[in-house]
Amino acid sequence: MEIALLLCALVAGLLLIPFGLPGLWLMVGAALLYSYAAPNRLGIVTILGLTVLALVAEVLEFVLAGRYARKFGGSKRAGWGAIVGGIVGAVVGVPLPVVGSMIGAFVGAFAGAFVAELTIGTNRKAATRVATGALIGRIVSVAMKVAVGLVLIVWVAGALLLSGAR
Repeated sequence: MEIALLLCALVAGLLLIPFGLPGLWLMVGAALLYSYAAPNRLGIVTILGLTVLALVAEVLEFVLAGRYARKFGGSKRAGWGAIVGGIVGAVVGVPLPVVGSMIGAFVGAFAGAFVAELTIGTNRKAATRVATGALIGRIVSVAMKVAVGLVLIVWVAGALLLSGAR
């Protein structure tokens, strides 16, 4: 029964990620709760590994928007604008149920890079190209987080199989 609940929580966490919700942290929390409910099934290495992967994915989520803005010809300011805009957009979008934080993060990354590029005198066409790069970076970051979520599920499943959980 505990394993079924754990797997449901892991899948629910994976489904939350594209919506900009803390799905990875739900997955880590579910694994942690399971490790207390069923001792000796998920070890400390698994819990710490899941936590480190989730933390790295969270940092990369915002860094990728900035990197892609720079890759598309943007300045450092545009990179920071994409990062800050993505964070602000995600927070501002929260009141819109389910998809608000995701849409807000996408719009925020685009707007942040766009405005930052305009403030240094870049023309609108070039600023739009840079902002598009930031948006692509946000999309790539969501795909990366889903991939990390899949890795977490495989890691937990592997740990359970190795522990002989039934």
